[in-house]
Amino acid sequence: MDRNIRVERLIETPIEQQEIEIVERKGIGHPDSIADGLAETVSRALCNLYNDTCGTILHHNTDQVEIVAGRSAPAYKGGDLISPIYVLLNGRATNEFEGKVIATDTTAIEAARIFLKETIPNINPEKHIIVDCKLGAGSTDLQDVFKRGRAPLANDTSFGVGFAPLSETENLTYTTERFMLETLKKRGLAAIGEDIKVMGFREGNAINLTIACAIIGKYVDDLDSYLSIKEEITEKILDRSAKYTDRDVNVIVNAADNIEKGSVYLTVTGTSAEMGDDGSVGRGNRCNGLITPHRPMSMEAASGKNPINHSGKIYNLVSNKIAHEVTKKVPGIQDIYIRILSCIGRPIDQPLVASAQIIPEDGADMTLIEREATVIMDEWLADITRITEMLAEGTIKTF
Repeated sequence: MDRNIRVERLIETPIEQQEIEIVERKGIGHPDSIADGLAETVSRALCNLYNDTCGTILHHNTDQVEIVAGRSAPAYKGGDLISPIYVLLNGRATNEFEGKVIATDTTAIEAARIFLKETIPNINPEKHIIVDCKLGAGSTDLQDVFKRGRAPLANDTSFGVGFAPLSETENLTYTTERFMLETLKKRGLAAIGEDIKVMGFREGNAINLTIACAIIGKYVDDLDSYLSIKEEITEKILDRSAKYTDRDVNVIVNAADNIEKGSVYLTVTGTSAEMGDDGSVGRGNRCNGLITPHRPMSMEAASGKNPINHSGKIYNLVSNKIAHEVTKKVPGIQDIYIRILSCIGRPIDQPLVASAQIIPEDGADMTLIEREATVIMDEWLADITRITEMLAEGTIKTF
């Protein structure tokens, strides 16, 4: 089968050798990430519902989630929400199939509440959040697109982008947020909120990490305690950074704090969605969990799109999988960029083009790289429905 796989040498300075690099990660409690998480959680819940009740995944897109910030009164040792956070679950879902009515809205609301409770544990889903569901009716005619042939037909003419390996700055930016939640918070720094934004900036051999971290007031006694927590976070991140890079690292936590006025980043719940910050699907991290202006990116809002034939979603995910597998298995690659373009109505395993641009190491065998990269790309495209399975199982992330 001709999948129009094209592999070429890219004449470009590798990312690690460029003078300036900017990378961002919005943590799981950032309002935009909450919107992404809700959209994907509702989609996965509908996939399971459809499989259980109909034996197949029906057409849906749940990517129109909006977060409207509430109002809060944070305080040391406490605080409370004055107005709740408003969540709108919007999009399309098939709610009737072969004469059977399907409980899409109630399933979506239940999934959303569970996600919020697990993701932002200091939020009371019943008291602090209003969850509104406005899923429109999806067309059962679109099921025909899902069923034709060996592979589903692309729903759109769109593209996906992936790259590998992550640079030191990208890796440090991503893992710093994970370290703060999965290690520091669990080992005693309960005041760390889930709303963490890490901005990585490399200038030559110096990396600056500017971190905005929502601090939960009920775990903080006073201003001195707050400052002590900030200092501990900074020291722990600096100590850890030495394991990821030999470059000089500088860490700034909550740079907007005005200590003299006592104005600090204190919250009730651990997310800025409690007051001031709204959220929308697609405004945050790309499918690799990062925002990388120095790399090719797609503007596709992947979270919540149907996992069967939405080519923009599937190609962004598979592009990253391909890029990382190629760099892991094929020697001699400094950077690889994958771009895959679909054609509406064409099977998703047969893109218009699957392009790999590779910056090889000096002296690398480009002929060998081209051959082995082509094989890996072809294997992933031939088995592209594996991405759908991973999405339905929740074993692959979209943000």
